[in-house]
Formats: sequence, structure tokens, C-alpha cells
Amino acid sequence: MTAPARQIRPAFRAAATAFATLAVLASAPAYAQAPPAPEAPATQAQDPAAKHRPDTKPHPGGKPQPDAKGTSFVENFDRLDRSFWFVSNGWNNGAHQNCTWSQRQVTTDGGNLKLTFEERQNKDRKNVCGEVQTRARFGYGTYEARYKSATGPGLNSAFFTYIGPTDKKPWDEIDFEVLGKNVDQVQLNQYINGKGKNEKIVPVAGGADKGFNDYAFIWEPERLRYFLNGKLVQEVTDPSKIPQNAQKIFLSLWGSDTLKSWMGPFAYSGPTTMEVDRIAYTALGEDCAFPQSVLCTLD
Repeated sequence: MTAPARQIRPAFRAAATAFATLAVLASAPAYAQAPPAPEAPATQAQDPAAKHRPDTKPHPGGKPQPDAKGTSFVENFDRLDRSFWFVSNGWNNGAHQNCTWSQRQVTTDGGNLKLTFEERQNKDRKNVCGEVQTRARFGYGTYEARYKSATGPGLNSAFFTYIGPTDKKPWDEIDFEVLGKNVDQVQLNQYINGKGKNEKIVPVAGGADKGFNDYAFIWEPERLRYFLNGKLVQEVTDPSKIPQNAQKIFLSLWGSDTLKSWMGPFAYSGPTTMEVDRIAYTALGEDCAFPQSVLCTLD
């Protein structure tokens, strides 16, 4: 999702940097510091997700949030559709991040999206890293990603949704984060209007960096369920702990020299890659869209 020669506006970058500093000082190291992807240019379709959309039906399970323009899709990454995906490029999320987002670190190969972290000077950072985010915002429904994490302490291989102040919205976020200090587990978390501390650690059998695993969450107005390889691993029913605002979808690999207690002490040993085989969103009330979907296994 990199529009040619398009950059985050300085006001966005300044706001994101200030917000990132506050977030780190508040001991909230989740990814919510990211600047938003620019909205799709007026010359693009009103709904950039349209070409990814299967046939849709009404949503009997509930009304989507008013600004949730994204619709159901299954992305297998045969190519990277930049009218749908924005590729982060040319900035970082604050002093805690030791790499600069670079579009060169985002590639597709053999039906996989590859986000690579490597040592290469870019602006004021000695490392580069990769991230994509949707242009559209998505609401209640099922979010699924099949990916293999990168390897190395101080790294974060993340699949999450996010919206925040730089989008003129409260900070809401839902996370799966594999931290390189221990790739035998994944951290679940959510933020509601900037309030986190909802972490849960779930073991990943065989290691998240050794093979592909399926991470999914089903987000409803009154319930949030997390799944790992089709198994329910966390259920949240407290309304105060369930985000309400439509969010963008992110796939992200980044590193830190300073967040040692959370991500581990950074130690570079060579390029490493987060590989994503598939990502999908199914709107609330719609049937499962592919055989491996967690929705196909629910009663």
C-alpha cells in the first residue's frame, strides 16, 4: 500500500512521535504508536477492498461501525495490491524503535508476504524493517492470519488491528504479538481508549518461527475470542475490555533496543523474515469464506 512518492504528512508524523513517547512512558509498549495510513486518494474507488470482496450477505449478527468501510476478503498474497495495502515507508514510531520502515523490506514470493528486518542504515536508524496496513477500516467480524514469525530477541512479529488519535479516534487495538525473546509463545492483548494491561501469554507448540500457525480473533460488540490453530485460547466478555471503534489491519515486523523487559535484549545476527501465507476478514454474520477458517469449525 505505498502510493508512489506518498509520505505521511509532517503533522501526522509529529503527532505520532509525541503519542509514541507518552505510550512508552506509560509502560504500554504495544504497537498503537503507529501513524495511520493515509486514506485512499480521491481518484481511487470509494471502497478499496472491493476487488477482494466475495459475494456478501446482510449482517444478521449486528450492525458494523459507521466508519467500517472494509468488507470481507481473503488475501493469499499472489501479489501486493497497493490500492488495498499501504506499505509503511520512511519513518519510525519513536525512540523505542530501532529500525526505519522501508518498502524494500516488503515483498511477495511464492504466495507469501515477506517482511524482513536487516541491518542497513536508513535515516537515523541503522536497521530497516517492514510493515503493511490496510487502507480501509474494518469492524466486527473474524480476523485471521497464517504466518511464521521472525527469529531474534528484541523483535516483534505482529498481526493486529489498530486505530488511534492520529486518525482522530480513541486508541483501540487488538493484538497477536510474537516476541523474539521467546518464540515458543504469543502475546494476546487489547487496548480500549488507550487502556491496556489485558495481556495473556499462550504457548505456540513447536515455536512460532519454525512453521506457520493460524492466529484468529472473532470480535463482536459484547464478546472477543482469540484462537490459535483453531483452538479457543481466550474469551473476553467484560464490555469495558472490548474495543468498539473500527480499525485498520496491520502486519508488522520491527525491533527495539530499549524495550528489553518486554521484547528481550536486541541482538542482531543477520536478516530475518516474518512470512505471511494468508490473511482474511469475514464480516459479522457471514459464513466462513475458506476451508481453513476458524468459522468453519464453530457450531
